[in-house]
Amino acid sequence: MSGTRLNKYIASSGVCSRRKADELIESGVVLVNGKKVTELGFIVGDKDKVFVNQKLIRPVKHLYYRFYKPAGYITTCDDEKGRKTIYDLLPEELYNLKPVGRLDKDSTGLLILTNDGDLINELTHPSVKVPKVYLVTVNAKMRPHEFEIMAKGIEIEEGKVAYADVTLLHADSNYTQLQIVLYQGMNRQIRKMIEYFGYEVKSLKRIQHATIQLEGLKKGEFKPIKPRQIKELRNFLNRISGNA
Repeated sequence: MSGTRLNKYIASSGVCSRRKADELIESGVVLVNGKKVTELGFIVGDKDKVFVNQKLIRPVKHLYYRFYKPAGYITTCDDEKGRKTIYDLLPEELYNLKPVGRLDKDSTGLLILTNDGDLINELTHPSVKVPKVYLVTVNAKMRPHEFEIMAKGIEIEEGKVAYADVTLLHADSNYTQLQIVLYQGMNRQIRKMIEYFGYEVKSLKRIQHATIQLEGLKKGEFKPIKPRQIKELRNFLNRISGNA
């Protein structure tokens, strides 16, 4: 890997994103061939040895997977309470992949799994409004003006205002089916917004994250994301972040 900027080299090892790598470099915890390097534009060659926090790192091949998370599993590597995690459903060779964002225990649907720190940062950074699409069933008939309130914003916690674009799919006296698009990443955001009106979410499934879709997967199934789809995803992120 000849002639690579140090922050990109660090990110390609899966340690963190390039932005975080810059912070590590400036903090003085990065060594190249035994010497501290704090220059952000420093170039390393394929024979150089790079250490972060005294640990030797190597670039790794980036992997990208779609995963259909079933209900009953939490989105973490391990859990001190002994609850089931998504990694109980994945083969050992994918244990080094991290989920892009989370779905709570009772929610289902699409998770992007990758070791590409840059992509994780781009998809989750609050400055980039990446759309996430959900199918939601509510335990009662909701009223149209409530969807307008959700679009204008609801304070779900002190100082935290949540927004959502809502499309009504079906409603009767017993339940409401919605398509909800989020551009934020707050914890249990949809559930808290629905609870604000006194209702309860009966089911919540993520069907799309940016350009990546759940379609074609069964619950608990995972598949590689094709290079063409990753290229489309990067182009989309460049457009919405203003870097196109």
